[in-house]
Amino acid sequence: MHLAYPAVLAALLFCTGLYGVLARRNAILVLMSVELMLNAVNLNLVAFDVWLRDTLHAGQALTLFTIAIAAAEIGIGLAIVLMVYRNRATSDVDRLRDTAEPRPPLSSALRATDPDTDAPGGPAGDADSGDPDPDDPGRAAGEKAEATA
Repeated sequence: MHLAYPAVLAALLFCTGLYGVLARRNAILVLMSVELMLNAVNLNLVAFDVWLRDTLHAGQALTLFTIAIAAAEIGIGLAIVLMVYRNRATSDVDRLRDTAEPRPPLSSALRATDPDTDAPGGPAGDADSGDPDPDDPGRAAGEKAEATA
């Protein structure tokens, strides 16, 4: 058997996988392209094992190891992609650059101490605004004390 045939086929597989990793936007297609690249490596390992007539069959043993690693990688990769799709409703790789979770809206008590708020007069229920904050129990107790005095 000539070594050139499987080597050329493996090079074509690897280049196709590399193009898929670099050009695809969908995370599942990127994972499939990585699998193509790993299969090209497996083909080279077996071809060189046969060509060198290794008595220990080290190329085939490494191929089995690579297949096991690829199976674990796909299992974990698909789990991550499904979880990201469930949270973000997209599997587009370019839209997933910001991995931080969006911050929930702040309550009125936290807005007063948060330096990121852009309200000029503070939170909605502060003393200068005149608007009572229905969620502030301390303010309600103060108003009751003023009404009884």
